[in-house]
Amino acid sequence: MSLLPPELSVFSDQVVVFVASLVIGAFGIHVGALVVTGEDEFGKALLTALVAAIVWSVASFFLGDVPYLGPLLTLLAYVAVVKWQYSASWLESGGVAVLAWIVGLGVLTLLSVVGVGSLEAVGIPRLRGL
Repeated sequence: MSLLPPELSVFSDQVVVFVASLVIGAFGIHVGALVVTGEDEFGKALLTALVAAIVWSVASFFLGDVPYLGPLLTLLAYVAVVKWQYSASWLESGGVAVLAWIVGLGVLTLLSVVGVGSLEAVGIPRLRGL
C-alpha cells in the first residue's frame, strides 16, 4: 500500500526508472572512459550521460528524419559530448562510446535475465532492455 496518491505514485515510479536508467548509462560511459582514457570519475560519467541524452534527443528530433545523414550526425553529436567531457581525440571518444554501448547492453541483458526488463540506458544511444 502506497502512502502517495496514485498520480504521485506513477510520477515517483517514472523518476526511479529514469534515475536507474541514467546510472546504467553513466556506468557504461564510466567503464568506457576508464578503459580508453584512464579517467575514473563516476560523477563526470553521470554528467556526460545526462548531457549526451539531451544532445542525442535534440539532434535526433531535428536530424533524425534525414536519411542516412541524420542518424550519423546524431551519433556524431553524441560522440562530441564525450569528446568535450573527456578532452579525448575523436577516435578515443568513439571508443568510449562503443564500450559504453557494449557495457550498457551487458547490464541490461543481465537485468533482463533476472526479470527487470523495463529499463533503458540513458546517455547511451538507443539502448533498451530486451
